[in-house]
Amino acid sequence: MIDSHCHLNADDYRDDVDDVVARAEAAGVHGILVPGIGLDSCERALEIAARHPIVKVAVGIHPHEALSWSDLAERKIREWVALPEVVAVGEIGLDFYRDWCPFDAQRRAYADQLRLAKELGLPVIIHDRNAHEEVLGGLAAADLAELGGVLHCFSGGPADAERAVGLGFHLSFTGTLTFGKGKADRVLKRVPPTVLLLETDSPYMAPVPHRGKRNEPAFVAHVAEALAEKLDRPIAEVHEMTSRAASRLFGFDEEP
Repeated sequence: MIDSHCHLNADDYRDDVDDVVARAEAAGVHGILVPGIGLDSCERALEIAARHPIVKVAVGIHPHEALSWSDLAERKIREWVALPEVVAVGEIGLDFYRDWCPFDAQRRAYADQLRLAKELGLPVIIHDRNAHEEVLGGLAAADLAELGGVLHCFSGGPADAERAVGLGFHLSFTGTLTFGKGKADRVLKRVPPTVLLLETDSPYMAPVPHRGKRNEPAFVAHVAEALAEKLDRPIAEVHEMTSRAASRLFGFDEEP
């Protein structure tokens, strides 16, 4: 299994990140992608990846941190992408749910980083909350179909999903799949299963039976089980299919 989105660089793991990675490997996880949300968290992700071969990194400025987008941030991203463990630009995007950063600053950072990703030839990891139309419009304008990427923790509806897939993007889902039926069930009926990825978005959104606790990448097994149930496919097929998708996008091994 591959956890395609996990914030091991969060303070929640400051004291035990190595143990968390060890538990993930013991649970059958053979790949973890850690996205940055700002310059400091990118540095932290790189430090973790240097110790753990199963960890790969995305570098970028999150919409909540968009005011920190600058010439310096762009220079650092350009430097980091030369490292073999850096496989994507992210986590970037738009968040109109929380008013934590001016929307115009978010739009500027998003557009600039999409252009940068295209120039660098890297896929993107997209954060989209209550901003589906603008996020998808930005992806269409950037013309990233050859590079692709993933709309992580996908929260749009079926029409948004179909449009994203048409633009060459993958969709990933978190432990929310274990919470019961919802919008995701309708989305899964409308997109090919080959574009799906697993993620935990740790330390957030822990799946049942760990709901309400700190999430961690070992728990991606529960996300896989929920996805298999919703797709009515064998769990082994879901493991293989989602790992193959993560391999295509980010260069992970398809198998341990």
